Amino acid sequence: MNIFNIGGHTLGLNFTHEQQNSIELLPSFSAFAVEGSNDMPLFTLSIDDTTRPAPGRKLLRKFDTGNGDTLVYMLPDGGYQFIIRDTAQNDCCLLIADSRFSNARCALNGDSQMRSFGLNNALMLCYAFAGSFYDTLLVHASCIMTDQGLAYPFIAASGTGKSTHTSLWLKHIEGCSLLNDDNPVIRIQGGRPVVYGSPWSGKTPCYRNRSAALGAVTRIERAPANSIERLGPVEAFASLLPACSTMKWDTTLHQNLCNTITRIIETTPVYTLHCLPDEEAALICHSTLTASNL
Repeated sequence: MNIFNIGGHTLGLNFTHEQQNSIELLPSFSAFAVEGSNDMPLFTLSIDDTTRPAPGRKLLRKFDTGNGDTLVYMLPDGGYQFIIRDTAQNDCCLLIADSRFSNARCALNGDSQMRSFGLNNALMLCYAFAGSFYDTLLVHASCIMTDQGLAYPFIAASGTGKSTHTSLWLKHIEGCSLLNDDNPVIRIQGGRPVVYGSPWSGKTPCYRNRSAALGAVTRIERAPANSIERLGPVEAFASLLPACSTMKWDTTLHQNLCNTITRIIETTPVYTLHCLPDEEAALICHSTLTASNL
């Protein structure tokens, strides 16, 4: 079994048919590999191309991930089946999981690029949904880490400029580094939220097995002038919710997510930055966020 530690959680992968499926499909996971662990795994995933579609499945949703389509099926036992497709509508992965996503199996298809895509997406789904039972969120964000030991994730609709804003911090503010550019993990530990790097970082190869206390969450909105405002609890909840992976129709998973978001906003300031893609925006944001943590 291949064992990894992501966000402080252990997960295990079993490969069969190793002539086509192996850990080489997951180069971004190398920084998260561990030799062994006595911890109960967050989930285990068996990669077995003999896996077949589950009987009695019922199609629930088909949604566009931005990188392709994913079809979601409900199973009679309360578990789920997913078909993960790339932008060319190739079926890259069939994933079947129990209702808590603690045990899953998948079949991969196509060339190595398709298999890597399907397996990475299957792992993200399992991690996000299994993690919801343990105060853990997979957040669509670009995240800066400072030399003060704080992490600042920036959330926004796709294409708004999360990565552009973090690049401005890296260019103009000393002591900053990129923790993750697409899917950092936020986990409640000891009553406080901690941000972890992950193997999933979008188009930017930033796979850092590091962590830092959550300093603030900031939503980016483009505007003709730079300004920043701190949000009240209701607005903060509504701002953070769309950035987190969930299935709204699954009441247990969704309630888990809402509970964790509530705990985050009880301890952490949430802002909206109205901004231009310029140095001033980064400086205004930095001074406000760091002042809130003095």
